[in-house]
Amino acid sequence: MLFKNSILYIFLVFTTILVSLSSCKNESNKTIKQAEIAFKKEGNLVIFKTTSDSTKVNLDIEIADNDYEIQTGLMYRNSMKSNQGMLFVFDDTRERFFYMKNTKIPLDLIFINDDKKIVSFQKNAKPFDQTSLPSNFPAKYVLEINAGLVNSWSIAVGDEIAF
Repeated sequence: MLFKNSILYIFLVFTTILVSLSSCKNESNKTIKQAEIAFKKEGNLVIFKTTSDSTKVNLDIEIADNDYEIQTGLMYRNSMKSNQGMLFVFDDTRERFFYMKNTKIPLDLIFINDDKKIVSFQKNAKPFDQTSLPSNFPAKYVLEINAGLVNSWSIAVGDEIAF
């Protein structure tokens, strides 16, 4: 009797293992694909150069002004055109901290105070880097643009924005 129970037990264990392995094999063939997130123009932004009255930069912007949009930002995007950016709008003015988790695009971050004047930058933020990128000054707005554009456009602390 003990021998029959042992054989039955071994058979059940073996069958359970086979069923588990076959179900794992089927699931490993499935792939999850991230949907492309398209840029959604929600406004225009102009950067006015304080060194020259005639020099300005015009951008199409997507606005992040609620918790979900602010937390997600440009994560999971594959690219952004040079005339596009994302403007983060906060309810208060204080030092800001950003990072590049799940962000595939190298970015320049422009920190802007409540008077809409640029107070600082974080240039060439590296994709997927989780290092904290502080504003170092109180900011109400943060503009993210493609890396290198702050230098290309000669944007400086004290320049102003309008949107």
